[in-house]
Amino acid sequence: QVQLVESGGGLVQAGDSLRLSCAASGDTFTYYDMGWFRQAPGKEREFVAAIRWTGGITYYAESVKGRFTISRDNAKTAMYLQMNSLKPEDTAVYYCAADSSRGRFGPSSSRYAYNYWGQGTQVTVSS
Repeated sequence: QVQLVESGGGLVQAGDSLRLSCAASGDTFTYYDMGWFRQAPGKEREFVAAIRWTGGITYYAESVKGRFTISRDNAKTAMYLQMNSLKPEDTAVYYCAADSSRGRFGPSSSRYAYNYWGQGTQVTVSS
């Protein structure tokens, strides 16, 4: 079992930066691929970024590539999303997620691969 708690969301202006954090409980966090997803009102939950359990492989959605950076600290059982050059279209509830499958290939960009989710943190970017 893993419990995930996001923090760091808020209201910012376009061009500003935010850093989201995801605190994980459970000592098996180290072996789980992790991801960030977001959901805007009236839209499907979409992939943002993911990171392999080793931290050595990362994937990004095209819409955030070059602006967002995902990272993790297994010693602190935490994951982060550094968001720079924020745009109004980045406005959404951001969720962290864990994939406990320990698959050979990953991390996944599909939300269906993740079986643990946080409660979400709101990010609002004003123009």
